[in-house]
Amino acid sequence: MSKIVYFQCPTGISGDMCLGALVSLGVSIEYLIENLNKLGIEQEYKLWNELVSRNSQQANKVHVDLIQNHHNHHHGRNLPEIEQVIQKAGLPPRVEAWSLAIFQQLAVAEGAVHGIAPEKVHFHEVGAVDAIVDIVGTCLGLDWLGIESNNEGLPLLYCSKLPTGGGNVRAAHGIMAVPVPAVLKLWEMRKCPVYSNGIEKELVTPTGAAIVTTLAAKFGSPPEMTIEKVGMGAGNLNLEIPNILQIWLGEMTDIKNIKNIKNHHKPLNNHNHLDQKYKNISPYLENISVLETQIDDISPQAIGYLFEELFAVGAVDVFTQAIGMKKSRPGILLTVICHSQDLMKCETILFKETTTLGIRRLTQQRSVLQREIQHLETEYGKVRVKVAWRGTEADKVIANVHPEYADCAELARKHSVPWQEIHRLALQNWYLKQEVESNEPQTNIALREG
Repeated sequence: MSKIVYFQCPTGISGDMCLGALVSLGVSIEYLIENLNKLGIEQEYKLWNELVSRNSQQANKVHVDLIQNHHNHHHGRNLPEIEQVIQKAGLPPRVEAWSLAIFQQLAVAEGAVHGIAPEKVHFHEVGAVDAIVDIVGTCLGLDWLGIESNNEGLPLLYCSKLPTGGGNVRAAHGIMAVPVPAVLKLWEMRKCPVYSNGIEKELVTPTGAAIVTTLAAKFGSPPEMTIEKVGMGAGNLNLEIPNILQIWLGEMTDIKNIKNIKNHHKPLNNHNHLDQKYKNISPYLENISVLETQIDDISPQAIGYLFEELFAVGAVDVFTQAIGMKKSRPGILLTVICHSQDLMKCETILFKETTTLGIRRLTQQRSVLQREIQHLETEYGKVRVKVAWRGTEADKVIANVHPEYADCAELARKHSVPWQEIHRLALQNWYLKQEVESNEPQTNIALREG
């Protein structure tokens, strides 16, 4: 299964609407703030989230409030300055690559409108602090959700046709007709499908247009997908229909076709930072939630029960470590690893079944091997074998082969044979099966037993 997103834009798209929809999908606002602080511009803005109503529909509104003393950058930053800010931040590789690509796309469009080189563009209110936060924050959210990458290194992001809007808007260069020139140029560069919904307002901002024209694999109807969750991001306008961007998070099963989907536009030319170093990033890099708490006043018997309850609600792993606590009391450090959608359930169990008064939340990245369970026949009976690999279905490199402990133990007891013998036979039979199927030795298999 491959994780994808679809942007449904009935009233357009802006950077803050993207952030709101991603937070609605479960991306932690604390995670965004923590990573955006690495940019070194946190003194210039304040980021916060609230639930609002748009035509009786609830949505997340993420605010990027500029702090008054940001006047040092009143005239904006140019592209090299913004690139330097992003490259020095130590962001996740995909986030850095996507953010740079979006800003380069925007600079190319602005430069074409004003007749100057992209490097000379000063972004003014379009691309200074608020746009840096919107663009980098959106890329952080997409990466946090674990969206699959295509062969171009871009996320599997699809977008609806975009409404043109209408009327006028006041900008740094005076009063402009909507769509503003930068948005029109972005649409032209991408051959973006648009339509009029009759609303005479600015519905698509330059930042929103840059995000989707850079990252979207395709515009139009949603792809065939299984929807897991819908995020709702609110805009600033009061309209006759809800001013909400929807991001549909789901899965698509046809991985072979998905991975070959390419971003068909090449507007960035020599400014494209999606170089080879990013194109080969593992598609199985994902974010994981970690809960930690230390306890010194609970019965050891309760810990076993606690483990069972946590695994029952979706914990990926649970473990304890012996620690020394205040007043020289022996205690334990309890750690729970889970997916973000199971965090609240695991946290509820911890508060319910332990004496803890506080739980630390962390978000970490992990690289995950693809895996499957294969069923293997041995002379003593069936054994399940867990096989893990790197690469794609078409070009697998086996990393781990492990017979299931419980199956080996059951057969060992049943036939009065050492467990190690069952384990060895299962491994041997698995390798023999691979050689028979391929008619050649498995030279690309690296077995690691532990």
